[in-house]
Amino acid sequence: MENTYKFKVAMTCSGCSGAVQRVLGKLEEVKNVDIDMENQLVTVVTSLSQDKIFETISKTGKKTEIVS
Repeated sequence: MENTYKFKVAMTCSGCSGAVQRVLGKLEEVKNVDIDMENQLVTVVTSLSQDKIFETISKTGKKTEIVS
């Protein structure tokens, strides 16, 4: 079953969003990643748990919060 999760991630440049995109791209269970730099939002469609995605984004060193 696929779920959609939203995270607020502190991203200040395309390098930041690129780092988030790269770490999530390594997970084959991630179907889609949408990064909204203006609102600092990352939306992920995946069959993985929200905790797993949170943990993966946090590995980039960016301040990450679960939105939904």
